[in-house]
Amino acid sequence: MAGPEAHNSGDDGVLLRLPPVRGIGTGRVVTGLVLAVLLPPGIELVVTVLGFRNFAMIMLLQLAVAVAVAAIGGLWPAVVAAVLGSVLLNYFSADPVGSLSIADPTTLFTVVVFLAVACGVALAVGLASRRAQEAARSGAEATALSELALRILSSDGSLETFLEKVRSNLGMEAVSLLGSQSPVAPGLAATAGAQTEWRVLASAGPNPPVTHAAADHAAVVDPHYTLLLRGGPLSAQHQRMLAAFGAFVVAVRERQQLVKSRRDNVRLAEGSKMRTSILRAVSHDLRTPLAGIKLAVSSLRQEDVSFPPDVERELLETIEEYADRLDHLVDNLLDMSRITADAVNPLLTGIVWAEVLPQALRGVSKERLRNELPPNLPPVQADAGMLERVVANIVENAVKYAPDSDVVLTARTGAGITLGDRPASELRIVDHGRGVGHKEVVDIFQPFQRFGDSTSPAPGAGISAGGGIGLGLAVAKGFSEAMGGRLAAEPTQGGGLTMVVTLPLWTGGPQ
Repeated sequence: MAGPEAHNSGDDGVLLRLPPVRGIGTGRVVTGLVLAVLLPPGIELVVTVLGFRNFAMIMLLQLAVAVAVAAIGGLWPAVVAAVLGSVLLNYFSADPVGSLSIADPTTLFTVVVFLAVACGVALAVGLASRRAQEAARSGAEATALSELALRILSSDGSLETFLEKVRSNLGMEAVSLLGSQSPVAPGLAATAGAQTEWRVLASAGPNPPVTHAAADHAAVVDPHYTLLLRGGPLSAQHQRMLAAFGAFVVAVRERQQLVKSRRDNVRLAEGSKMRTSILRAVSHDLRTPLAGIKLAVSSLRQEDVSFPPDVERELLETIEEYADRLDHLVDNLLDMSRITADAVNPLLTGIVWAEVLPQALRGVSKERLRNELPPNLPPVQADAGMLERVVANIVENAVKYAPDSDVVLTARTGAGITLGDRPASELRIVDHGRGVGHKEVVDIFQPFQRFGDSTSPAPGAGISAGGGIGLGLAVAKGFSEAMGGRLAAEPTQGGGLTMVVTLPLWTGGPQ
C-alpha cells in the first residue's frame, strides 16, 4: 500500500492527499480477456493433436485455465474463460464429439458443475480483489489522517489553519465551523436543536457558508459543533474523511480553550505579582518620603520653636527632595501601568539626541556627567517626552549604582546599526561601576528588580540616590520598544555597565 503523498501548497504549508489505490487495472483485464479467448481453444488443440481423450483431465485443464485467467484479469475474463471452456469441452470432448448435444446425462451434469465451479472461482477472486482494494484504501486513509493529525498538532493550533487543511484535502471552495450559543445536552440534542442558535467560530475559503441552506454538506461533529462545506459533491472516500475531521475539530477547539485558559492564568499570576510588588512599594518606598515630609512640615509648624535660617532652609530642601522623589515614583508606577496595559501611544517625530538631554538630565549633578555626543547626528524617530524619561531613568540608575564613576553619554550612527531593515542610531550611556552579572543582565529590565541598591544617598546622586522601587529600567525599556526601538545592556570595557538605546532614523514621513 502506498503512503500518503505530501504536496506543497504555498502559504498553506504541506497538504495531504490520498494516493491512488491500485486494484485490477484495465491492462490486466484486457490481458485476462485475451487469455480467456486463447487458452481454452489452445487446450483443446493440444489434446486433439496429442490424441489425449480423457474427459476428466481435459475438464481439469480447462478449470485450471479459468482459475489462472481469474487471477490475472478478475471476474469477467474468468467468466468468459469458463463459458468458452465449457462449450469447447462439450463440443470436442463430450460424446457425441463434434456436437453441442450431450448424450450422457452424467456428462451434462459434469459440464454444469465445471461451469459453476469456474464461475464460483471467478467470483471469489473478484470479491477478494475488491476487499483488497477497500483494505488498501482504508489503510491509506488511516495513514493520511494520522499524518494530518501530527501536522495539526505541530501547527499553530488555530481553527482557521485546520479548516484550510480540511478545505484543501476535500477539494472544497469554503468551509465554516459553527458553534452552538447554548450548549445542549447530548440526550436533548434532537428536541432542542430548533432552539439552538449557531455562530461562526472560524472559516476558510471565499464566501464561506454561514447557514445550513448555503452549504452543500453539513457534518454534525457533536451537539455543539457543525462543519458546513460548499464546493460540490463529496466522494464516499471524502465523506469518510470528513467524519474523521470532525473529531479533530473538537481536539483543536479544546486545545484552543486550554491555551486561552493558560494565558488567562498567566495574566492573573502576573497581575497578582504586580499588585503584591506595588503594595510592597507603597508600604516602604512611598511611606519613607511621606514620613520625611510630614516630619519636616511638623517641625516648621511648631510655634514655640524658632529655627535658625540655615536649619529652616535645610528642612525646606528636605521637603522639596522628598516631594520630587514621590513625584518620580508615582510617575514610574503610572508609566509601568500604561506599559503593562498596552496603553502607550507615542507621538513620533524627528528628534536629535542632544535635544532631550537638558530636560532629561535636570536634577543630576553636572560634575558626574560627560557629554561626548558628536555634532550633526541625524534625528531619530521618537516621542520627546518618552525619550526624556528613557534617558533620565537610565542616567539616574547609572549615577545611583556607580557612585564613584563618571557617566559618559555618546552616540553614533552608520553601517551596522539597524533595527530590522531600517537604519538606526544608538545612544550609549556608559558607567564604570561594579557592573552586573550575566544573569542580572537578563533580569535587570524586569519590574521591581533592584540589584545592590544602597539605602543611603550617594554623593552627587540627586534626588533618587537612596530609594527607588526598581521600575526605572523597566519603564525605559517599555518606552523604547513603544517607539519602535530597543534598549539593551552590555558590559563596559574595563568594568561597569553600558546601556544602549537604539531608535530608527527619522525619515520625515508618516510612521
